[in-house]
Amino acid sequence: MALAIKGLPYDYLPEDPGCKSDLLLASNPVHKTLPVLIHGGRPVCESLIIVEYLDDTFPGNGASILPTDPHRRAVARFWADYIDNKMFPSCIGILNMAKQQERADTVEETLAAFGLLEAALAECSKEVEAEAPFIGGVSLGLLDIAIGCYLPWFEAIGRLAGTPPFLDAARTPKLVAWAGRFRAAEAVVALLTPVDKVEEYITSVLYPKWEVALTAPATN
Repeated sequence: MALAIKGLPYDYLPEDPGCKSDLLLASNPVHKTLPVLIHGGRPVCESLIIVEYLDDTFPGNGASILPTDPHRRAVARFWADYIDNKMFPSCIGILNMAKQQERADTVEETLAAFGLLEAALAECSKEVEAEAPFIGGVSLGLLDIAIGCYLPWFEAIGRLAGTPPFLDAARTPKLVAWAGRFRAAEAVVALLTPVDKVEEYITSVLYPKWEVALTAPATN
């Protein structure tokens, strides 16, 4: 998405996570994970770091992804890190819970995280142009990408676990409205993975023994 926003051409090299190539292992010897950007023969690892690298390296290409104001930039980094290291792990952690009560507690924790993000979105909206469609302003920014890339995952996990929708018009109206605009953005339309494919990946690769709960876990 960041490459599309910056209008940068690139070659996409798919990897099989179960059979990592020598190129991947040499490019990211510490974590041995995807994605890796190779630019000028040098690797850059980890998603959010890659996004910032592209924005810093190609400032004249496309829109700026990170805010220029230092405080807004720090806030965007904080919430992007929160999504990667707290919110998404809590959400997918629902599928790790075998006991009904543990699953219900994790669902509550995840719904609370979405509530915090809804409040953060409202706060961030005060800092950008009036009626701006995205969290970053008139164009997609770091936080838009950080949340948006997980939208199919949130929906797929909710379907599999039988939970209430994580994005709900009554509970998270700003996030729901933003998600609609995000999905329709030119840099996103062709890149966002269909929910069915995410479900298939979860059940065939991540949790092949997962069985959908017969009844949705309690949420209160």
